[in-house]
Amino acid sequence: MTEKLEIMEKRFCEINEKLTDINVINDQEQYKSLMKELKNLTPIIDKYREYKKVRNDYEEAGEMLSEGGLDKEFKEVVQEQYEECKKQMDEYTDELKILLLPKDPDDDRNVIVEIRGGAGGEEAALFANSMFRMYSMYAQSKGWKTEVISSNPTELGGYKEISFSVEGEGVYAKLKYESGVHRVQRVPETEAQGRIQTSTITVAVLPEVEEVDVEINPADLEFQTYRSSGAGGQHINKTESAIRIIHHPTGVVVECQEERSQYKNKDKAMKMLYSKLYEAKLNEQNSKIAAERKIQVGTGDRSERIRTYNYPQSRVTDHRIGLTLYKLEQFMNGDCDEVFEALAIADRTAKLAAGGEE
Repeated sequence: MTEKLEIMEKRFCEINEKLTDINVINDQEQYKSLMKELKNLTPIIDKYREYKKVRNDYEEAGEMLSEGGLDKEFKEVVQEQYEECKKQMDEYTDELKILLLPKDPDDDRNVIVEIRGGAGGEEAALFANSMFRMYSMYAQSKGWKTEVISSNPTELGGYKEISFSVEGEGVYAKLKYESGVHRVQRVPETEAQGRIQTSTITVAVLPEVEEVDVEINPADLEFQTYRSSGAGGQHINKTESAIRIIHHPTGVVVECQEERSQYKNKDKAMKMLYSKLYEAKLNEQNSKIAAERKIQVGTGDRSERIRTYNYPQSRVTDHRIGLTLYKLEQFMNGDCDEVFEALAIADRTAKLAAGGEE
């Protein structure tokens, strides 16, 4: 590991030197590529330099102890430093092992999020709206951009389903653990007796991909146009600008009706189709890995109940990592980082353990 880190530190220094070269600065593509590489290396090198400093202190303390000749009081101080440095070195080693895990190549991608009402009828649709609001507020706190691709609203203000894109830095890295079944326990607005109802929605997070990532034969596609409409016949579009695309080999169907322009709807629908086909390919690969390792935190399986939102107790529980927080209101207002970070750490730790078993 030390040899690998030394090579990385050397590369880190080389990049910093290149970034001062006027020829590199004027070459936007090269400059952008080097900055991205530097950004990925920085947390690893920062931690490695902390490790080396502590290792140096540890070795110095060890030499002083081995040489002898120290008075009792000073020897105790050196011994304490020696033991503390050893403890820190072990901690830094574990952190460096996690930092050196291969990065998910999709982490920097934008995403398409699909939310669908499940069990619970209108209450599930209302909760789908609550979740859309939560993700939108979280995205806003990160400076990301959200845009609705397709929606099927209900008359009471919920969504039978809604799809939207999220664009920004490191979006997929943060949101990729959200795929699965989300369960809500609360008194519905439509419930006169005040009884708590349990409802569910499903969330799918798809990395947005380019055409080069997935090959689609145009002959396999069927395009349909129709008039878009909202709940109760609102926002009826008099022209057939809404687009439905059917990919016959897989049976995947995507729709977009949010734009007035048929061309824009087609463009968004194609993006969604590429993402869905890419997700299917990833799920096939991940299923093989999961069957071998049994380590998945829960990315991709839409049938897995991943989280419960209990309104009477103001509780949010993520079942995959056994984390419970009693601050549901803050979470639903977009303060999600504590849960999202815990999921990322659990995933990295599981992968590290799996790597050690192989």
